[in-house]
Amino acid sequence: MKLNINTESCTGCSLCQTVCIRDNIQIIDKKSVEVDNGDCFDCGHCLAICPTASISLKVYENQNNRIYDYNPREIPIESKDFLEFLKHRRSIRWFKKKKIDNETFDKLFEAAYYSPSAQNAQDVEFVVLDDKLNDFMNLVYEIIKVEEDEFFRIKQLGEYLRGEGNYKNHPLLWEGSQLILSFSKSSANALIANTRIELLAYTMGLGGFYSLFTLKADELDHDRLMEFFPEIDKDKHMYSAFIIGYPRVKYRRTVPHQKINIHYK
Repeated sequence: MKLNINTESCTGCSLCQTVCIRDNIQIIDKKSVEVDNGDCFDCGHCLAICPTASISLKVYENQNNRIYDYNPREIPIESKDFLEFLKHRRSIRWFKKKKIDNETFDKLFEAAYYSPSAQNAQDVEFVVLDDKLNDFMNLVYEIIKVEEDEFFRIKQLGEYLRGEGNYKNHPLLWEGSQLILSFSKSSANALIANTRIELLAYTMGLGGFYSLFTLKADELDHDRLMEFFPEIDKDKHMYSAFIIGYPRVKYRRTVPHQKINIHYK
């Protein structure tokens, strides 16, 4: 059984039953009753909709401080304001030398705490690379160098790491010195979580960009890459690499975008 149901305060309104997608709740004698059908996956919809706060999830008994009430009729941000915010977003590759401290990272990861995941898996794990960033990038190059004849950026990375050529900036990190990696069994789970972190970062005066070449390391040799992260489940993949920092440039206007094709059927 997954739920604690307070039968004293439960009014039998059946709202919890209507939102349970696994038919795990029934109304019996005008009270909510959990049906132990083994299908509940702790989504918490019943908890979130109960008007009398009569339901709690056993798995989250030590996180009651995370539950707070809000008015479902009041959206905390206007759609026009949110769209305006999205218009301001740009990839940032030019950073100040100031590092992001752990307290600020903790605030950022609050966005991931409230991120959805398929089947409520909640399986996304993060690594913040700072002191070991150079070691990691050396490993990335050792893995992806098999494709340097195909991608000049990979060849540039090798030259940069060997001290060859006249490179002002790191070919993959540019001026970045901190990197957030997201691991999951689902690419969607990882990307959604990291996108939420990114958007919160912009509200906090931070910025960054995604590195697809870094992700090639997982695509080409997942097992070797994961040796660098023994604390992460090897069944999870690195699906997002986000270089982050304090921007040292500020953009003044939007850039035109190719027309988005939308098909209605």
